[in-house]
Amino acid sequence: MEQTPNQNTESMKKANDVSTYKLMTVGILIGILGVYLRFAYDSTTLSIVSWAILLIGTVIACKAVFKILDA
Repeated sequence: MEQTPNQNTESMKKANDVSTYKLMTVGILIGILGVYLRFAYDSTTLSIVSWAILLIGTVIACKAVFKILDA
């Protein structure tokens, strides 16, 4: 199978970078932890902390996605 010239562009190399997908995986795992803590116990303090963890995971995952889109 021949490669087209578009497959070797800088944007494709940046989008296929392993560190981008590692960052996305970390963000998703942090988000899953935040969701689990949100529904695990019924405590106001834990609920606020879990929302903060979920927000951090979401920001990290979105940062990775926008890194791919920026390529």
